[in-house]
Amino acid sequence: MLVLGLLVLAAALGSAPWPASLLLALAWLAPLLLPLPGVLRGSRRTCAWATLCVGPYLIAGVTETIANPAWRALAAAIVFAGLAWFVALIRYLRVTRPETGPRPPAPPAPA
Repeated sequence: MLVLGLLVLAAALGSAPWPASLLLALAWLAPLLLPLPGVLRGSRRTCAWATLCVGPYLIAGVTETIANPAWRALAAAIVFAGLAWFVALIRYLRVTRPETGPRPPAPPAPA
């Protein structure tokens, strides 16, 4: 999450003149900062909805990788970091899944 934030910050600050780039950086970092307290606490619920925050970064990264040759390396790094964050969140959710008891037997099939 930190790597993705730094990459997005670098892309936002380098893409526009100074006052506009600061607002652009804050707008791009907001989806990363909103789930941060819950993710740091290890809240499963926050980690579950934080997976939805990855989508805009993946879309923007793929678009910039294809359309903007000057930013291709940075955009590809954003895509990679976004995918890594998504996989890490899903992995955490799977590892911390609450244990459930044995399933009840299936009812007999009607004859």
